[in-house]
Amino acid sequence: MARAMFEYTKAVLEKVSFNTELFNKELEKAVNRLLPYEIKELFFWLKDFTSNKPELYSCLALVENTKRSL
Repeated sequence: MARAMFEYTKAVLEKVSFNTELFNKELEKAVNRLLPYEIKELFFWLKDFTSNKPELYSCLALVENTKRSL
C-alpha cells in the first residue's frame, strides 16, 4: 500500500507541475503522508523531475529540510 501512495504522489505532482503554488501545496501533503524512506526517494525523484523546471527549484527545500530531520 505504501508504494502505491508514493506512485500516486508522483502522478499528482506531475499533473500539477504547471502551477508552482499548487505543486508546493501537494508536495507539503506528500511529505506529511509518506514514510521516511519514501520522502528520501521523493527528494531524488524531485531533483530529476525539476532539473528542467527552474520555477520548481524552491520546492526542493521543503523536502530537503524534512529529509534532514528524519
